[in-house]
Amino acid sequence: MPLSEDQLIAQYAPLVRRQALGLIGRLPANVELDDLMQAGMMGLLDAVRRYQQQADAQFETYAITRIRGAMLDELRSQDWLPRSVRTKSRAIETAVRALHHQLMRAPTDSEIADEMGLDLAQYHLMLDDAQGMQVLMVEDLAAHREGTDGGAMLDLIAGDAGANPLDWLMRDGLRHALIQAIQNLPEREQLLLSLQFEQDLNQKEIAVVLQVTEGRVSQLRSQAVARIRAWLSSHAWEPEAGETDYENLL
Repeated sequence: MPLSEDQLIAQYAPLVRRQALGLIGRLPANVELDDLMQAGMMGLLDAVRRYQQQADAQFETYAITRIRGAMLDELRSQDWLPRSVRTKSRAIETAVRALHHQLMRAPTDSEIADEMGLDLAQYHLMLDDAQGMQVLMVEDLAAHREGTDGGAMLDLIAGDAGANPLDWLMRDGLRHALIQAIQNLPEREQLLLSLQFEQDLNQKEIAVVLQVTEGRVSQLRSQAVARIRAWLSSHAWEPEAGETDYENLL
């Protein structure tokens, strides 16, 4: 006998909390867990009402997509990333991109710090501040679609019942570009991303595997994101300066 709407919501409510906890660790401190969970519950309700009854496992996959999409919409509506974080992140990306062209390899922490005129401790503090920066925004896609501005792209995604930013990420051109960017990361940063996104380890567990502090995990992740964004920028996936309506994809 199929479960009722209330039964499905009760059964999958813990999924909302897991998804919220998975996101909150990669976001600035001003983002509230309760806000993410409230948005996620709306996404779950939407999934329950839209889904055509099939196997439970398939519903869970569909529900995760709707829950995460609702949380990302909430983050975008709040303009959650401070301008100072964007400024610092772009400065790191610029230094990484310049050094990669000069050295023809991934630059080290010390080399990036020197390029920015900072000592290593100052650079690591900047990485801490840049923690909330994500790999890509919807506007990154819109900027390279002829005749389509960021707002139109957001409207297009919002109007597609089966689409969310992850669906766009899987489009072949961008997917291959992102894979290549990750493959160009130093081995330890590749491992970190694999542990987080493929193995679903939390920050504490990743720290144990890498034998570093949790704070260092955060710095390495910020640096990996900066490297990926710099690589994508060098290969024609450059964000538009001044955009404020961002969407998290990773």
